[in-house]
Amino acid sequence: MYDERLVQPMRQELSRLGIQETKTAAEVDSALGDKKGTALVIVNSVCGCAAGNARPAVAEAVHNSVLPDKMITVFAGNDVDATRQARSYLTGYRPSSPAIALLRDGEVVKIFERHNIEGRNASDIAKELKSAFDQFCVKTAVAQ
Repeated sequence: MYDERLVQPMRQELSRLGIQETKTAAEVDSALGDKKGTALVIVNSVCGCAAGNARPAVAEAVHNSVLPDKMITVFAGNDVDATRQARSYLTGYRPSSPAIALLRDGEVVKIFERHNIEGRNASDIAKELKSAFDQFCVKTAVAQ
């Protein structure tokens, strides 16, 4: 487990964007248990590719005109039960930190695992994520 003083700013990078922080398995199930609609699941972490690519990509992507119905995040290494539970919804994929997944009606329709994030530009990831939002989501975003 990482020192929460170190982790808190990394958590806030996503929660400030309106992404629901889930710290327990029950909170994850509450958000994802009803498999209707779309959900963005972000497995946050302290690794450099989370800071340099994943979180900035999500920050850019959520300024899209179409967004998922729900957006949640778990913090790998600190929210162990929540992270395990979130990963249980990502069937067919190995655990990855960081990870960004878009689910539609409970099925993964787009996922960025660590190897899809490392070494990539955050803007390129965001562009791909926005494209997935446009393709799979129907909710219109509130002007930001």
